[in-house]
Amino acid sequence: ATATQFGNTSLYVGDLDFNVTDSQLFDAFGQMGTVVTVRVCRDLVTRRSLGYGYVNFTNPQDAARAIQELNYIPLYGKPIRVMYSHRDPSVRRSGAGNIFIKNLDESID
Repeated sequence: ATATQFGNTSLYVGDLDFNVTDSQLFDAFGQMGTVVTVRVCRDLVTRRSLGYGYVNFTNPQDAARAIQELNYIPLYGKPIRVMYSHRDPSVRRSGAGNIFIKNLDESID
């Protein structure tokens, strides 16, 4: 069962450039459908970006499209990671997830 079958509209966006703002994230993801909320997570004291954020869509189809079309696409020069946001701690601790390996030789697909 995929997250889309359950109507998941909340996305985690990682590996953000530290200068990406909420409005820039809104503009990028707004091309995929109707965005309800966007938030770049920041340090409470310094207000510096923590390099990740969340985007919420009105419908699951737009969220699924954003994952398909924006995952690994450079945003302000840095490829971003886009996946469903799992707020349930048991899902996050399940051991299931994505593995990202950087700096592989170009001959490896």
